[in-house]
Amino acid sequence: MTPTDLSQLLHDVTTSVLTRRGLDVSLVPETVVVERPRNPEHGDYATNIALQLAKKVSTAPRDLAGWLVEELTTRPEIADADLAGPGFVNIRLAAATQNAVVADVLSAGDTYGHGDDVAGHAVNLEFVSANPTGPVHLGHTRWAAVGDALGRVLAARGAAVTREYYFNDHGAQIDRFSRSLLAAALGEPTPDDGYAGAYIGEIAAEVVARRPDALGLPGADRLEVFRSIGVDLMFTAIKKTLSDFGTRFDVFTHENDMFDSGLVAECIDKLKANGNLYEKDGAWWLRSTEFGDDKDRVVIKSDGEAAYIAGDIAYFQHKRRRGFDLCIYMLGADHHGYIKRLKAAAAALGDDPATVEVLIGQMVNLVKDGAPLRMSKRAGTVITLDDLVDAVGVDGARYSLIRSSVDVNLDIDLDLLATQSNENPVYYVQYAHARLSAIARNAADLGLVASTDHLDLLAQPAEGDLIRTIGDFPSVVTAAAALREPHRVCRYLETLAASYHRFYDRCRILPQGDERPSDTHAARLALCAATRQVLANGLELVGVSAPERM
Repeated sequence: MTPTDLSQLLHDVTTSVLTRRGLDVSLVPETVVVERPRNPEHGDYATNIALQLAKKVSTAPRDLAGWLVEELTTRPEIADADLAGPGFVNIRLAAATQNAVVADVLSAGDTYGHGDDVAGHAVNLEFVSANPTGPVHLGHTRWAAVGDALGRVLAARGAAVTREYYFNDHGAQIDRFSRSLLAAALGEPTPDDGYAGAYIGEIAAEVVARRPDALGLPGADRLEVFRSIGVDLMFTAIKKTLSDFGTRFDVFTHENDMFDSGLVAECIDKLKANGNLYEKDGAWWLRSTEFGDDKDRVVIKSDGEAAYIAGDIAYFQHKRRRGFDLCIYMLGADHHGYIKRLKAAAAALGDDPATVEVLIGQMVNLVKDGAPLRMSKRAGTVITLDDLVDAVGVDGARYSLIRSSVDVNLDIDLDLLATQSNENPVYYVQYAHARLSAIARNAADLGLVASTDHLDLLAQPAEGDLIRTIGDFPSVVTAAAALREPHRVCRYLETLAASYHRFYDRCRILPQGDERPSDTHAARLALCAATRQVLANGLELVGVSAPERM
């Protein structure tokens, strides 16, 4: 029985108890919270539902908890239940109920942990979206890992997810990039507002190699050659970097298309017509303060040029017309203002601002020898995704970026990630999977087969703890999807690995010496197989490999 199953059982039991006493069953929450007690001697699980409901139904908490205990102890799924403190209920599962999790995992295989709680939702997940003016830097790297993992988690819980990259090929930054390439090709200094780094010279040389006549063209034509070819080369390099990192996208949308298609002009006309765009000081302003923004935003500047938000407004409209009912934007730490402005833009268009969800990721720092790294050899000014992968590999980079909440700044210790020790979290989790794979190979060599026929023999405390930890996985994935927090999967995997290592130390899995194979060995092999499956499923959700040998 998983925590989700137990939550449903508690919902049913609580409803039954209140019904018999003529109390209001509508107050019972759809999801009854269950937790693992810190002290396992208190039981397998605990709930505070009596404390939550008692006052609402005009009953003393301990009385309500006592009624729940009486009802629970009549259920075949429950071995024991008792009242604790002011109204907590501690629960011990029946052995058959608990151990059935092992068979459930082996039956579900790589779909264990999947569900349908967000089925029917069409989610547009936009992340990274780095401007094609340089390699993917460390800030975008965090979203490359976390965004990809979130997409996997949402899909696992039933959402139809489209992973999208918004390709900014319009505006001043592209102009600066183009002028930087041209200056490098001419052997001139980098423009004051331009981009530096070895990659600029490399791309400039490739542009000239492809168009040997480029430098002899008139000024505007020459710059356009460096813009079109240079941006394409840079974006091709970005795509390869992300692909090599295990991050895939379903759609690449070009900002220029928002203008070339006429969608920007259409949205501006709509906002003028509905009164949500007004003219002031020669510019056109969005009445975003009327929809919760901090200030009104310039959409068309006084010189007639579109401000950046003009493309954002059209891009949101573009997403909605493609049928997405939730548009998730994953943005950097300097984009907090976008939360209110994007929701305001949606409302100004007459749409539901709840269809916009903005996630903000904080900064990432690399630390080596106790000191932060500040410089990339190739990019010149920033650390890049390629730098991080070169230092610790794809698995180490992805796992370290995903395992912490994006709400906090992240320091990645390169020295730690290079070690093969339990202090290295990705190694710790992967080693558990490799150790389980070795056990499976050794069992096969001995002619032993895992069996779920005698799971009742799994009665040791370490076995029970491991089984309950396995059973936690679906609820962890559910929470990770609902809260947009894939780091929960990583932290869970570390807990599962720790539970497995304790089990390994305390319970003999394979017969030794002249010991004959027994039903206990077969049951423990089944538990090992289930643990291995859940580790593999969790690692897949965060895009990290599950090695069979280390």
